[in-house]
Amino acid sequence: MNRLSGKTALITGAARGIGLAFAQAYVREGARVAIADIDLDRAGKAAADLGEAAIAVRMDVTSQESIDAAVTETVRALGHIDILINNAALFTAAPIVEIDRADYARVFDVNVSGTLFTLQAVARHMIERGKGGRIINMASQAGRRGEPLVAVYCATKAAVISLTQSAALDLVKHGINVNAIAPGVVDGEHWDGVDAFFARYENKEPGQKKREVGASVPFGRMGTADDLTGMAIFLASDEAQYILAQTYNVDGGQWMS
Repeated sequence: MNRLSGKTALITGAARGIGLAFAQAYVREGARVAIADIDLDRAGKAAADLGEAAIAVRMDVTSQESIDAAVTETVRALGHIDILINNAALFTAAPIVEIDRADYARVFDVNVSGTLFTLQAVARHMIERGKGGRIINMASQAGRRGEPLVAVYCATKAAVISLTQSAALDLVKHGINVNAIAPGVVDGEHWDGVDAFFARYENKEPGQKKREVGASVPFGRMGTADDLTGMAIFLASDEAQYILAQTYNVDGGQWMS
């Protein structure tokens, strides 16, 4: 406990799901947290539930103005940012011949551009402050390989892995460690949406794909948001000082690399 005592973190897409689990875990470890989300009402409720250690900030990662405002508000309220988790993301699925250009652009705008330009804004703050920091990007096992129906999402997460490597090599001279986490199949709101895509394109009953992928995990079940928090804490802690440019699989054994 208290591995993050005195630290402050900005977590995007943190009003629900994995991002919220990270915020809860960080507060338990002694950090103060800015819950950044496009849904400010839900972010506000999440922050209120966490108490004085958390604040809510509105952030639309597709808008540079919104990113900059959220970083400014976080620094104003918490004093500085030690840790960034780029968690905000969208999922999409379609056969190659049915990929829609507007949907492609929307998902890349959130998953790749949003990650890059949020990382950039926070890195500028960390460099100006002169005390380094930790940046954790959320990749996916989908970024390790292709899938017939998931070309766009897989490509965005492959880009996040590559971006993590490049950013880490560039920012290490400023004392900023950049790494990523690649979850496998994680139960929750997100996968309910994923299941609906597969029900549509593979003629499956609702819930069938979720049961199938859960059964395929070597560990014996789908992951949960709480399964990811240990890695998120570790990468933000002093114990990970010598680690950078890595993407860690937390997936119950689904992918080995």
